[in-house]
Amino acid sequence: MPKFVTLLKLLSYRAVHKYLIMRNNIYYILSFFAFVAFTSCTEYETSSITGWDYNNPKNGGFQKIPYAEQETGPGLILIEGGSFTMGRIEQDVTFENHNVPRKVTVSSFYMDETEISNFHWCEYLYWTGRTYTDFPMIYKKALPDTLAWREKLSFNEKYVEYYLRHPAYRDYPVVGVNWIQASDFCAWRTDRVNEFILIREGILLSNPNQQNEPFETDAYLAGQYEQGLNPRGQIGDYDPTKGGYDPATQKFSPKDMATRNVKMEDGILLPRYRLPTEAEWEFAAYGLIGNTIDERVIEKRLYPWDGHWVRNPQENFQGEMLANFVRGRGDYMGVSGWLNDNADITAPVISYFPNDYGLYNMAGNVSEWVMDVYRPLTSEDAGEFRPFRGNVFKTKVLNASGSVDEKYDATIYDIAGIEQYLVEFKAERQGKADRQYGYSPKDRLSGDDIEKSLLAAIDSNVLAAKKLLKNKQIVEASLKIQEIFDVIFDDFDLLAAQNTDLPGYQIQISSMLRSGMADYIINTPGNVKMREVTAEENLKRTNYRIADNIDYLDGDLKSSLNHPGDPTSASVIAQFNSGTKNEDFTMYRRGKDKSLKNAAAEPTSLISDKSRVFKGASWKDRAYYLNPGTRRFLEEDRSNSTIGFRCAMDRIGSPTGMGVFK
Repeated sequence: MPKFVTLLKLLSYRAVHKYLIMRNNIYYILSFFAFVAFTSCTEYETSSITGWDYNNPKNGGFQKIPYAEQETGPGLILIEGGSFTMGRIEQDVTFENHNVPRKVTVSSFYMDETEISNFHWCEYLYWTGRTYTDFPMIYKKALPDTLAWREKLSFNEKYVEYYLRHPAYRDYPVVGVNWIQASDFCAWRTDRVNEFILIREGILLSNPNQQNEPFETDAYLAGQYEQGLNPRGQIGDYDPTKGGYDPATQKFSPKDMATRNVKMEDGILLPRYRLPTEAEWEFAAYGLIGNTIDERVIEKRLYPWDGHWVRNPQENFQGEMLANFVRGRGDYMGVSGWLNDNADITAPVISYFPNDYGLYNMAGNVSEWVMDVYRPLTSEDAGEFRPFRGNVFKTKVLNASGSVDEKYDATIYDIAGIEQYLVEFKAERQGKADRQYGYSPKDRLSGDDIEKSLLAAIDSNVLAAKKLLKNKQIVEASLKIQEIFDVIFDDFDLLAAQNTDLPGYQIQISSMLRSGMADYIINTPGNVKMREVTAEENLKRTNYRIADNIDYLDGDLKSSLNHPGDPTSASVIAQFNSGTKNEDFTMYRRGKDKSLKNAAAEPTSLISDKSRVFKGASWKDRAYYLNPGTRRFLEEDRSNSTIGFRCAMDRIGSPTGMGVFK
């Protein structure tokens, strides 16, 4: 038998993998196998459709990498998918009728064993503050809203001061995090896990000093990450045109072999961490795999456990609460000496019994964000396979040669969002917002010429940014916004300090605006440029044409009273087409509309394209919301003290893995 085949029999892929880690040198491992291949009568695996050898430079070097299955990422549990009845299985006590039962199928996926804890979030904050030294506003955006604990008629200041950072609450679920922040955390976690994998495999060197340009998975795959590459740890490239093979002599020199970055085809990098979809979360919460025999679910579940009760029926634990929730009016923790759920607010993320998938706190403790945009009738419109509302299809920005464009080297802002924020901020500051707070509004700008001048300077930069954005100068437009943070705020603070007529005066609104405008960061340095797809590049598609499908069948023109084809709607549609009216205001209105004089004073619908679903009960809810089929919503930029989250990840390939649950 040829030497190479014998070696492959003796060295399993796992053994080679461990040796690779020990030696920290993929290049020489692959070079060794290549050398053995060319110094023996090697038998290559051949293509079943062409007969040509794989991994043979003589044939062009098309590689087939040994692959077992997807590696399970840190903190994740495999959730074997299947079909289930999604939606209401309890009385509709809120009379919303927004979760009509229907049968759907969910693919297998991974989900965090626990909710994301305060300590996890502090790790994220530490990394963000240490890395983006030139962009402190990125750190500000990542800060949870610790003031979410405050209530008008309760004294909760200890949670405001201690809950996030004190070690006593280290293992408690993070709260005060909005949907956008949770999604940003998922993206950060993806890059940190993939960076660790590449370091573990010897492909990257550990590089903690990545100021302002950290590792980003898509940038690495596009060949745009150069920091920390291990010169002796890159993967060998069998392409004979790149080195190592002499066609004249038909000899191969492993030491001259070219190297390359890891590719998707290697199966080394993990898919993205993300928020679970509503269907995935609900499916995982029930844990019906524990009640399934053959193809029969032998007992339907109201909660993530069997039965209609909320106390443990097992003899050894009888009477203990199965979740953290409010048992009755004013009863958040039970009586002294016998606390029913042993938690006044949240409980540690590993508390109570896990469900049959091994997931903790899928009922109670904190409600959890999911990916979906809220619509009351999604249950009637969504697909039967992997249902989800919220698709906004994007693609990488390509340059003139068709290659991936250079990654961002600046912070990118939502300029329209900042403009709307400033409208609302000024309306509140001047006491002109049409809202009822129980007191007379006051004009806090009156007589403060410095604050007025500051706001005027900011407005000027935003206007300049809008003009640049209209010309598709995205980076230049965001640099105009960046100038507000780097120059304008500092200049006005210095102006106030040097004003001898106002000793001790400070500009109150500077810190407010810094924090508020930081919420509108939509991309950070080091990320690959992305854009929304357009209809003209999808002319031959039948599955979709435009990027934004959030309003599909519920919120778009076709589903509204002013639908195309109705002669009475022609004048209204003309206003939408001309931009006089905001098309997003067709059914659900939120944001800016040119026809509105003061957007901050106009009524809006509770539902919008930025309304996101959250699932499950929290420490502050009654038992009704322990049922996974219940659903509520909140704007994606809002947070409170009862909503946390956990991450999910796609399962690639086999839905069950190697003998899982067998």
